[in-house]
Amino acid sequence: MTPDHAMANSAPLERDARLAMTDHKVAPGEIAIGVVIGRAAEYFDFFVYGIASVLVFPKVFFPFADPLKATLYSFVVFSLAFIARPIGSVIFMAVDRRHGRGVKLTIALFLLGGSTMLISFLPGYDTIGVSAIWLLAALRIGQGLALGGAWDGLASLLALNAPVERRGWYAMMPQLGAPVGFMLASLLFAFFVMNLDHADFIDWGWRYPFFCAFTINVVALFARLRLVATDEFESLIEKGRLEPTTFFSLLKAHGDDVLIGALVPLASFALFHLVTIFPISWITLFTQRSAGEFLLVQFGGAVLFAGAIVFSGLMADQIGRRMHLLISAGLIAAFAVASSIAPLVIEENVIGQTVYVLAGFSLLGLAYGQSSGAISARFGSRYRYTGAALTSDLAWLFGAGFAPLVALGLSAKFGLACVGLYLLSGAVATILALAFNRSEIRQM
Repeated sequence: MTPDHAMANSAPLERDARLAMTDHKVAPGEIAIGVVIGRAAEYFDFFVYGIASVLVFPKVFFPFADPLKATLYSFVVFSLAFIARPIGSVIFMAVDRRHGRGVKLTIALFLLGGSTMLISFLPGYDTIGVSAIWLLAALRIGQGLALGGAWDGLASLLALNAPVERRGWYAMMPQLGAPVGFMLASLLFAFFVMNLDHADFIDWGWRYPFFCAFTINVVALFARLRLVATDEFESLIEKGRLEPTTFFSLLKAHGDDVLIGALVPLASFALFHLVTIFPISWITLFTQRSAGEFLLVQFGGAVLFAGAIVFSGLMADQIGRRMHLLISAGLIAAFAVASSIAPLVIEENVIGQTVYVLAGFSLLGLAYGQSSGAISARFGSRYRYTGAALTSDLAWLFGAGFAPLVALGLSAKFGLACVGLYLLSGAVATILALAFNRSEIRQM
């Protein structure tokens, strides 16, 4: 694809953006900032929803059920976004091929921010009955479709512009969006939970974080479009490295890589919601601990999460990404076994709960820091962009989409030991996937 051909097949606004940016050369550090801003906005939207799935939605949308069942119902709706995400990727890849990446990102991020913001205006079950649940589910699906469309290839642009000897370091940078997004979401909710009485929080306080999402997504959109409309990005598309392909051709050429790529990060993706969303539900339902105070503990865990992500970049460059992923999966497996053997440590013990959260966030950062690079690196240049999107969607669906629902359901019925066993299954899947593919994961 030549630059002229790409320009001819882009929307007018995208062509104007490319023409305006033709003399702008981007450095890896500048790409990293844009990627982190974009990922942080996405994660903010999803963590705001996840926290509300525990603290708000059971009371607002499922008041007819007891607290446990209401939270389980809420987690069912929570999972819809992960089911919708690969569908969103299919839809928006077609938009990308026909109208350009700038158009795709604009639609996707407005859909993501708009869906999240509209949740803040939803009436509850007591006002419009079951229609409130259907509207919540529709907006949650909108979030999932949008996240599939928000895959922009900037992580690949970052890796391909990074020094070869520091690919692990630059691969971890997009992952920093997760702790940043969680820190923002947890602080906002902690503020309202701790400074409003319960009635005011349920009535209007919870709506403010959702309302903030649209502004944050607009900022992220401009940060990302500025990078998409550059010569470097256009050059990579011309070489076929960031060009969207059809999912049929991808699966025909790399079906086994899609499957392995979806299993490699399963340890970190399974742990993801077991230290962010699930613990809030357990604390809220089965202990007397303040939700606001626990969110501040999780904020501290997110700081460790970010530090461990940074460390993962240093470690991967020293020992190789495959070895790093094996070590981190082994540590997560050990953490899962310890959680299964001594579940009483976190049931009613404040210190034990805090240690579980802080240790879990640290291990999550260590593993998650290189999970994106592991996914992207499995594909050749022609299929990298679409292949990374699909394997990421499937990894999130299998590893994280149902984690809060399964963990809460099993722990409520059989005890917290089941949560450790569930996490252990994800770690084992990662280790087996890495063992099956014994070659060193390519550095992009």
